[in-house]
Amino acid sequence: MSKKKTFEFYFDIVSPASYLAWTQIPALVKETGAEVIYRPMFLPGVFDKAGSASPITVPSKAKWIFEDFNRFAKRYGVPFTMNSKFPQSSVYAMRGLNNYREHPALRKLGDGFYQAMWVENENINDPAIVQRIVEKAGLDADDYMAAMNDPANKQALINVTEQAVERGLFGAPTFFVGDEMHFGQDRLDFVREALA
Repeated sequence: MSKKKTFEFYFDIVSPASYLAWTQIPALVKETGAEVIYRPMFLPGVFDKAGSASPITVPSKAKWIFEDFNRFAKRYGVPFTMNSKFPQSSVYAMRGLNNYREHPALRKLGDGFYQAMWVENENINDPAIVQRIVEKAGLDADDYMAAMNDPANKQALINVTEQAVERGLFGAPTFFVGDEMHFGQDRLDFVREALA
């Protein structure tokens, strides 16, 4: 009996490129029959550990990349709004998502955070926004908030972020098919080919 194909998806809610990739994951899974392993991480921690930086630190690149995100959103048929509060910290969202990474509600949680960040122009650090997202995903908001502040979950997010950098990761989104790494939401075709 052959082993089911898998691919890993490293992401952060604060990354617009991760949002665009996130919207395409269900179709990729359906098309390839592969299983996705979600790897929530903390992108600023990646930048720090890998000696990398956000594209927005270069003004001309920032201008181009956001135009490019709009082009891809149009191609994918998904809404995209540049968040007026960007950049904002995703540490609380990512701690919670990492804690629920194997929970059946993870996809709904991610949908909620990405919708708030990149469609509805909201502050994902606002406790009322977090509560709404968590409850819509069918989870208990108090449990979620406790998990975000649990020292073990804080360390778990640090660990997954450091492990990602050790694998060669320097930004988001990043995909792994086995040991083969693909960086960027515009590399989904290569992920598809690697899974074929």
